[in-house]
Amino acid sequence: MKMRILSAQDVRRALPMVEAIEGMKQAFAQVSTRQAEVPLRGRVDVAPQSGTTLVMPAFLAQSGDLAVKVVSVFPHNKQRGEPTIYAAVLVLDAATGRPLALLEGGTLTAIRTGAGAGAATDLLARPDASVVAILGSGVQARTQLEAVCTVRQIREVRVYSPTHEHAVIFAREMRGVGPVPDTIRIMSRAETAVRDADIICAATTSRTPVFHSQDVAPGTHINGVGSYMPSMQEVDAETVKRALVVVDEREAAWEEAGDLIQPLQAGLITEAHIHAELGEIVAGIKPGRTSPEQITFFKSVGNAAQDAISGRIALQNAIKNNLGTEANL
Repeated sequence: MKMRILSAQDVRRALPMVEAIEGMKQAFAQVSTRQAEVPLRGRVDVAPQSGTTLVMPAFLAQSGDLAVKVVSVFPHNKQRGEPTIYAAVLVLDAATGRPLALLEGGTLTAIRTGAGAGAATDLLARPDASVVAILGSGVQARTQLEAVCTVRQIREVRVYSPTHEHAVIFAREMRGVGPVPDTIRIMSRAETAVRDADIICAATTSRTPVFHSQDVAPGTHINGVGSYMPSMQEVDAETVKRALVVVDEREAAWEEAGDLIQPLQAGLITEAHIHAELGEIVAGIKPGRTSPEQITFFKSVGNAAQDAISGRIALQNAIKNNLGTEANL
């Protein structure tokens, strides 16, 4: 029995953003129409290292995708000169359960998370949106920018990072890459980055809001992908109150999305404040934006259905383009 192994570079080549965005729409639609089996992620705390390992399985009945992702988040790795996050995705044959491929999961996660926000931007942002603010300068900020520029004609990018040098590197590396414009402005403050922006992408690990409602113009679309625990909050409660809120999956959002959980616990919103899952909009069950002045907010905590579809797309392209290596099991 053979299994294909894809490195980070292989995954990058095998999972182009355009295909990933369309895949995310399919994945979210299957989740929201109950055609996907996606348990809440399993969690193992590794106390001696202050680390966490997450196990995320998914089966998508309509598209026939089956995969399991394992993600380890070990903050002390920075002191060792290693990445904080390691991940791997195992793609399985849904007919037999046979392992088909093992993919480097960090790159896949970054692309599929960016693509999820790209799908939300395509469905929720104003058609004429042309200015994007990127808050954060890490790997995820890069795929957020690529995805947004894939679905909208972006003429200006503004980037803010608490570490100025990181923003400089981000701008230098991303200018003119693929659909990204040459104009990337480095902003010294988050509020000046988001002011009058058409699209805001928050991709940080902040525990407190990184911008404030007073700086968010009517008609703005916001993607919040950085916070993934109840104790984390990138988007302030007033912005959440003003916005049409769309999530990847309701149950997971109320378990993990601090941006929503904290305003709920403060009595500022109710659970009914979530307008829709993104898949409900894809499937035509719920409407998206209804006016140019509406603020829309897509809150994502990640869903294993995204990994399953991404793994299948990457594997198909890898086979077609002879990427990766085959190992005998």
